[in-house]
Amino acid sequence: MPEKILLSWSGGKDSAMSLYEVKRDGAYDVAALLTTVTDGYDRISMHGVRRELLEKQAESLGVDLHKIYIPIMSTNEQYQAAMRAALEPFLAQGIRSVAFGDLFLEDIKKYREENLSKVGMKGIFPVWLRDTREFARTFLELGFRAIAVCVDPRHLDPSFAGKEIDQSFLNRLPAGVDPCGENGEFHTFVYDGPIFKQPIRFRVGEPVERDSFWFCDLVPEA
Repeated sequence: MPEKILLSWSGGKDSAMSLYEVKRDGAYDVAALLTTVTDGYDRISMHGVRRELLEKQAESLGVDLHKIYIPIMSTNEQYQAAMRAALEPFLAQGIRSVAFGDLFLEDIKKYREENLSKVGMKGIFPVWLRDTREFARTFLELGFRAIAVCVDPRHLDPSFAGKEIDQSFLNRLPAGVDPCGENGEFHTFVYDGPIFKQPIRFRVGEPVERDSFWFCDLVPEA
């Protein structure tokens, strides 16, 4: 019988590929997606995607969604407290593992494992150490569709915000920018693919600069 787990869901391509791999493996059953939402903005933390689109993702995926609200400019202590409060009820149900879409950042992986151990849980990393160029290519070949919603202008020109993640996007990335944005160069929103029952409908708004990042607002459509 598959082990019931949680999956950290950012709404982007790495978490989508993690869910795809977990479903393909068959050893796990995802009981819920965990997503951090910034209170006040009512958007996915860091990615800036509206909560309504996040909820439409979960509905199309057919997986329960558990939103973890944190304040604007949250401290690490506030984040950890909110995460612990979210995890403890699931632990009481016998769920002891959380899957993440991390690819190669050892410090982030260690941070997650240490925090999970404090509540008696462990991490699962379905796409860990995948070559990011191959990973991005596979993402497209599987039929996933995504759009860049957040760009760090220190690494990538703001004009990439709001652009479709396709081969042309990958080809235009400057040298030194990871094809998956694993160093925080860009973040994505996945709106279609093999794990979705139907695509998420939205229109692309205007890119705006906020907190030293460029965000492209996605406006839900019926």
